[in-house]
This record gives sequence, structure tokens and C-alpha cells, in this order.
Amino acid sequence: MGKITEILQAAQQRGKELNLPYAGAVTPREAFELMRTAPGVKIVDVRTRAEIDWVGRVPGAVEIEWLSYPGMKQNPNFMAALEQQVEKEAMVLFLCRSAHRSHAAAMVATQAGYNTCFNILEGFEGDKDAGNQRNKKNGWRLAGLPWEQS
Repeated sequence: MGKITEILQAAQQRGKELNLPYAGAVTPREAFELMRTAPGVKIVDVRTRAEIDWVGRVPGAVEIEWLSYPGMKQNPNFMAALEQQVEKEAMVLFLCRSAHRSHAAAMVATQAGYNTCFNILEGFEGDKDAGNQRNKKNGWRLAGLPWEQS
């Protein structure tokens, strides 16, 4: 349990530093470690179906669009789908492309009674580099964590 506690303490400290309205924020490597070792952890990937299909998916993640493609309009069924697929007592790690939509999803889930929500910093593809490109600086894929493409 030592490693899990260490990760959660660091995540909660980041949450305080960033003034997050949910439990905290984890790095992609920390998220993978929690998914691998902490009981009942769920990664919820909130990217669009198109992003997941074309860019890649995290094996075992629950996939619920935050915004729907095309049009990028808010998914009115997000909370209903989350409540169907993830228990409120679960530790939930939200993932998107760059950690922005997942931040919003973690806020809404927390407001709806999910008490252990974390945002996965850097997202699946990572931050943009100086050339305005992703996948070269950080993120789930660049960290070499498990992912697959259809």
C-alpha cells in the first residue's frame, strides 16, 4: 500500500497547489500505477469516439465522450453513462487528449457525488511543443504506457 499512498498524497498536494475542486491530479505514470495496483480504480477516457478510434485507446478504460464529434457539443448523457458504468465509491481517473476536458469531467463528477476524482495531467497525447504539435513532449503515449489502436 505504500506506493499507492505515496501517489495519492502527491496527487492531493497537486490538487491543493492547483486549487482543484476535486481530489487531485496524477501524472500518466501514476495513473497507470494506480490502475494496475489499487483496487476498483477506473480510468474514464472522455475523448470523442473519433479520437479514441483514430488516435488510440487505453485498454480497460471506460469510454464516455465529454463532447460529441462532430460539432464538439457537450454530451447530455455524460453523467447518466458515468453512473451506469462507474460506481460512485470508485476512484476515478479522468483522461482526455490534453487534460482540459478531463478537468471539466472531474469537476462535474465531483459535484454529482463522486468523491475520489482525479485528472490525468498531460492527457493521452500530451502538451503542445514549440511547433504546436502533440505527442513529442509528454502524455500517456509518449510515456510508453499501454495503448492500442483499432
